[in-house]
Parts: sequence; structure tokens; C-alpha cells
Amino acid sequence: MKAARIVVLAVAVSAGGLAALLAGRQEKAEAPPPVEPVAQLDTTEVLVASADIGIGRAVTVGDFQWQTWPTAAAGPYFIRKSERPNAVTELAGSIARAPLVTGEPVREAKLIKADGSGFMAAILPAGMRAVSTEISPETGAGGFILPNDRVDVILSRRDREAEKAAGVDTYVSETILSNIRVLAIDQAIEEKNGQKVVVGKTATLELAQRQAETLALARQMGTLSLALRSIADGSAANSDDKTERRTGGINTVRFGVTTTTTPK
Repeated sequence: MKAARIVVLAVAVSAGGLAALLAGRQEKAEAPPPVEPVAQLDTTEVLVASADIGIGRAVTVGDFQWQTWPTAAAGPYFIRKSERPNAVTELAGSIARAPLVTGEPVREAKLIKADGSGFMAAILPAGMRAVSTEISPETGAGGFILPNDRVDVILSRRDREAEKAAGVDTYVSETILSNIRVLAIDQAIEEKNGQKVVVGKTATLELAQRQAETLALARQMGTLSLALRSIADGSAANSDDKTERRTGGINTVRFGVTTTTTPK
């Protein structure tokens, strides 16, 4: 009886050892493969706008912040902290020549130091002039012209020479300036608070020197109207037939003259 117990005990110990051995082998077989190390993305810190910045606004230190950016995606015109650690204070006080949205990388081409000048002088491209002209709902497309739109300037006047020949009142209209950028309506230089219509009394246009002279003389000759151009062709060169002519001392481009005669 004692021998039988010893045999049973030996069998039990052997079975337990075998079970432990099999369990160990199974754990080794089910162990997950080693995780390969993930390559670290090369990053850099670039200067971005911390809030929306409108055109013509003087920026402050609080308008900028440094943000981590993938080095491969950082363009050559981005401002990097590694290259210009003091850029925030250097750019403070500049005027925005173009709008910036929150999180947009800052490019110096969109900012300019005013050096005491007003914001309009700061945002004007080199060689251009800001010239204002009076408008009304009737001559300004009903108030639907907004800053940064493109317009044609139309002069409507009496044709004295034609009146002498025909003996009747004669009026002509002609486009004297084409594809002109509107800088401001009154003193609004951008659309604000979702405003879709600006009914102003003055439109400020971006003109070259000769265009400014043409506009100044045209004011003395008749009524000026602004014709709003489609956004589709606002930046395209005008393709109408152009015939140079001199009218009352103004070199104009004639796109087609509408003449109306009425009995005296």
C-alpha cells in the first residue's frame, strides 16, 4: 500500500512537471514579435499668427506664436525660431499688407514697417498711388463694390463738338480706366463682420501715376461711374479692341462709345 502511494505521487509530480513545461513552451510561442522603433519626425518651430490679422492692422507681440512644424513642410519663406529667435519683437509694430488667419505661417512679404507712415501708404505696392473719387449708389454699383474688387472707370460727359455739328445735345460714355483695384470704400479697407454691402461716398483706387492724372482730369469733364468686374476676369487683361484717341487732353482707351442725342 505504501509502494502504491509512492507510485501515484510520482505520477502526479511527473504530470505536473510536464504540464508546466508545455505551458512554458506555449507562452514562448505566443509572445508578440518585438516592436520596431519608430523613426522620429524632424520638426522645427516656425512663426504663425495666433489670431486673425486683417489688412492694414498694426500687429503686436500677442499676434504671433511659435508652433512646431515638420521641417520638410516648412517653406523657405517661413520664419524659423532657430534662425530668428527674436522675430516676434522685431516684427511687432509692422502693418499687415495682406490678411493672415489663425495658425497661418507668417511671411515677411505680408508685413511692412510703416516707419511713421499711415497704413494706406504702407500697403500700397511700389510705384502705385491711392486716389479717391466720389461715388453714390447710382455710380458705385448700388453699394456692391467692396475693397479688393476690380472695377472699370466710366466717364459720361457732353460732347460739345458733336453738338455743334448736329445741333442737338450729345452725350458720350467711355471707359477711361480698366481693371482697377479698389483699395477702400470710405475708410473701410476690408469686409468686416460678414458685411456684404458698403454704401459709401468715396472710393479709393490703386492707380499708376498716369492713371491718376487721367482720373483727376476726367473729374472736371463729367460724371464718373465705377463698373464692377466679375471675379473671373478681374485679373485678366482686357481683350476688347482698343483704339487710342485724345479727348479734351485725356489719352483714353475707347471700348465703344454710347451716344445719345436729344432735341434742344
